[in-house]
Order: sequence, then structure tokens, then C-alpha cells
Amino acid sequence: MTQPFIGFEKVSKVFGALTVVDQLDLAIHEGEFVSMLGPSGSGKTTILMMLAGFEAPSSGKISVAGRQVDQLPPHKRNMGVVFQNYALFPHMSVADNIAFPLSMRGVAKAESDQRVRRALDMVQLGALSDRRPSQLSGGQQQRVALARALVFEPQVVLMDEPLGALDKKLREQMQLDIRDLHRRLGLTIVFVTHDQSEALTMSDRIAVFNRGKIEQIGTPNEIYDHPATRFVAEFIGETNLIHATAEAADGEVSRVVLANGQSLSVGRKALKPGEQVCLSVRPERIKPSGTQENRIAGTVRDVVYHGDHLRLIVDAAGQTVVLRSERSEAAPTIGDGIEMSFSPRDCWVVAR
Repeated sequence: MTQPFIGFEKVSKVFGALTVVDQLDLAIHEGEFVSMLGPSGSGKTTILMMLAGFEAPSSGKISVAGRQVDQLPPHKRNMGVVFQNYALFPHMSVADNIAFPLSMRGVAKAESDQRVRRALDMVQLGALSDRRPSQLSGGQQQRVALARALVFEPQVVLMDEPLGALDKKLREQMQLDIRDLHRRLGLTIVFVTHDQSEALTMSDRIAVFNRGKIEQIGTPNEIYDHPATRFVAEFIGETNLIHATAEAADGEVSRVVLANGQSLSVGRKALKPGEQVCLSVRPERIKPSGTQENRIAGTVRDVVYHGDHLRLIVDAAGQTVVLRSERSEAAPTIGDGIEMSFSPRDCWVVAR
């Protein structure tokens, strides 16, 4: 088995009576972009701070490139860190801010100047090298913080909610810029966020945290389409959780029955008859027509305009079901009867 580039082995962090990180095992490969995603208080920032060296684990071992690092001070770990608040020096120019890690490492001025120019070009700020941080926009300041984290060519770049203070349009552009840098430079990036869309957009793998433990780790596609737990299904994007009881299994297809007695087919999971489950079905996978195998009749309770689509809220089988309807389709109105449908391969079973 290949040794991970970054490894957490049974790592815990306890503050008094509170266990913030609980027996964490996590392996990250060289060149990977791994996002740690979860609600506030789930332990993700504490994990990043332990990796950076700003917090010490209460127990367990952290290694990078085969070397145990949990006893090393931050400046000996060769990691670049980008914080949400940028942490730029206001009295220094952009170039001097970026050069600061090099001066702390005793890099000669000629080499330092060359590296700073290269880092400025990398984040497309070469023309602003003499400006102070106060003269830059939020997005430009974030680029400076990113260049400063990259200029000394670290083994790992750690990012703690780095885009949280930016407006929506700029945040989305920075997501693409960071992803492009990751691919071009082959960086190993560990990225902390509570923004599901951000994690889905940028990551090779996502680790979803809840109460100091990993609920699920996988590719964006695996996390979104095949949630392992109810928490993951509800936390990543929007989903419908339809209560059902397992009825029978027939080869690769299982049958479940809803509270109203209606039977539906679900794929890819063997179920025990009588087992109480939830079907996770994304709104975009439900069609406002009865053209697919699983059909549910309901009554439209609300129609919400979202520009490129309509969001339909439907009462069906004693539950609320949300789906999306294209604007080009004839839009139902409140009180209309509707027959929705979805394919067995577009729903995923999680424990109730």
C-alpha cells in the first residue's frame, strides 16, 4: 500500500471536556486537492491548525512525506498558509509582503526578487507590486496572500476559508483561479470550507466532517450522488429525503413502500425487508411528468421563480417534495395536481 503524503493516524484534539477532533484517520496523496467540509464546530479548522503546527494534537500522529511533524514548530514544516482575513502587513508593499517568508528563511535578495516577480506573475498582479494592501480590492489582497503562501515553494498549501470575505462573483472567479494554480503547479492543497458549492467546484476529494469525525470522504461525484449518511445527504446541496420501508429485493433492484402504500424501485443497495430508510433524491433528478419508472402523485403547494428554472414545492405521499422545472415547460400553478417521476438509479438509500 502506498504511503500517503499527508497522514493523520488516530489524531484527537481535546479542549477541557470537549473533544473537537475524535480519533481521525485521514490520508492525502501528493498533488491532491482535498477539501474539509462541515458546519461550524465540526473540527475542520482545528485539523488544519494541527497540520500547520499552530495547535498540538492531544493524541495521535501527523506525518508529511514520511516524516512525523506533530512535534515540529510551524516554520519547520514547509507549509504555506492562507487565512480568511489575508493577514497582510499594511505598512509593506505587495512585493515586500510576498518577500517576507523568503527574508525569514535568509534567501538572498537577488533570488528573492526573482521569486517574488514569478509569484506576482502567477497571480497576475505584476503591475501592482509597489502598492500597499489598503490600495487593493479584496480579491487582489487574497491573490497577494496566495502568492505569499506559494513564493517559498512549500510542500503543502493550507487554506482556511480563504474566499469567505469575497462577494459571490469574485469568489467564484477565485475558485477557478486557485483550481488552475493547483493543476499547473501540481500543488498539494488542504482547503477548509463550509461552502458546499465551493468544495464541489474545486476538490479532487471532499471529507465531510460532523462532530469531529469524518462522515464520508470521496470525490465530489460520490459525495453528491451517493451520500453515505443522512447528514451528508442533507448537508451537500439540496435533497429530498422520502421516508420508506424496505419491501423486497430482486437482483440489483430493491423495492420500498411509502406511507401511502405506493411501491418504488431503488437500485444499487441490498435492503432487509421491514428496514426503515430514506430515499435521497436531488430536486434536479425528479421530472415534473410521469415518464420514468418511479411515479409519485402530488399537489403543488408553491411555485418559486429562480430565473433559469422554477422550484416546485409539492405535497406528496404525506411529505414535502421539491423539484425543479424548466421554464420552457408549461408551468403548473398552486393547487394543481402533478405526477412526478424519477429513475431508480437517481435515488440513493440512507438510514433513516
